[in-house]
This record gives sequence, C-alpha cells and structure tokens, in this order.
Amino acid sequence: MYAGRDLSELNMMSKEEWENLELSYFHFSLSQIAPYLNQEGVSILREINNEIKLRGGLKQREASWEM
Repeated sequence: MYAGRDLSELNMMSKEEWENLELSYFHFSLSQIAPYLNQEGVSILREINNEIKLRGGLKQREASWEM
C-alpha cells in the first residue's frame, strides 16, 4: 500500500523532485482511470510519463525466487 505524499502536495512541486515510488504509483493509478480523466488529469499523466522517460524508465519490481 502506498503511504507517501498525496497528489495535492506533489502537484505543488516539480516532477523532477518526485521519488520513483511516487512516479510509479501515480502512473499506475492514473493509467487505470485514463478513460475518465479530464484535461488536467491527462496533462498530469503525460508529465509523469515524460519524467519517467527522462529517468530512463522505472525498474520492474516483481516477485522472484532469487534473493
């Protein structure tokens, strides 16, 4: 479960200042409801996508048998 800063706080700062976990969480959440987003929501999702690309993507966190 995500327990970080909420979107209203994060929107007051540059996406460059967001942590990877925050980018990942809100990217997933907004992508799930993308068909229902208004222009502002679509714009935020686009900015998140651009920041993820600038960082070279996010590492996949999947369950694994290896440690």
